[in-house]
Amino acid sequence: MNEPVWHRATVTRDHREKQNGHRSILIWFTGLSSSGKSTLSHAVEEALHNIGCRTTVLDGDNIRHGLSKELGFSEEDREENIRRIGEVAKLFVEAGLITMTAFISPFQKSRDYARSLFAPDDFVEIYVSCPIYVCEERDKKGVYKRAHQGEILDFTGISSPYEPPKNPDLTIHTDQKTIDESVKVILQFLAKRNICPKLQSDCM
Repeated sequence: MNEPVWHRATVTRDHREKQNGHRSILIWFTGLSSSGKSTLSHAVEEALHNIGCRTTVLDGDNIRHGLSKELGFSEEDREENIRRIGEVAKLFVEAGLITMTAFISPFQKSRDYARSLFAPDDFVEIYVSCPIYVCEERDKKGVYKRAHQGEILDFTGISSPYEPPKNPDLTIHTDQKTIDESVKVILQFLAKRNICPKLQSDCM
């Protein structure tokens, strides 16, 4: 069997970024279940969309309905899930999109692997920090209760560990800030990274 050869497109990432009027980048949201990752990533996407940025969000639950539907929640399956997401996210960044991922991604080595796929300026890790008791209070699906009762195995924060990022690019304490306040902090951070010229006037 022949080894696959990467086909280099004539329309490059640089071409797409110039057409979009902004840089492409991966923003990786990590945190406990119900910490606010999905809510925050979609709120950031909406804010960026409203100023004309091209964006997408890869959400953990949605990915497990398709791309990773056969994977469970063992450490090995979690690592494979994150490996897939990292590779898919890389394709979206190459396509010129500001890409956001909202995954618990509990293990440092998995997040380090995802980061290794990107140039240093192309990967932003945001730790969505929230005490577990607050996450449990927010839990509308009742998964924490089921995990405590032993109905859900390998549940992060209960029967499986969560390793907080050692050096995240940004930490958002969602138990201390509103969604709007959190979004503003993130947009200001992206403005300082010169992701989009429109952010300079809107957020600084």
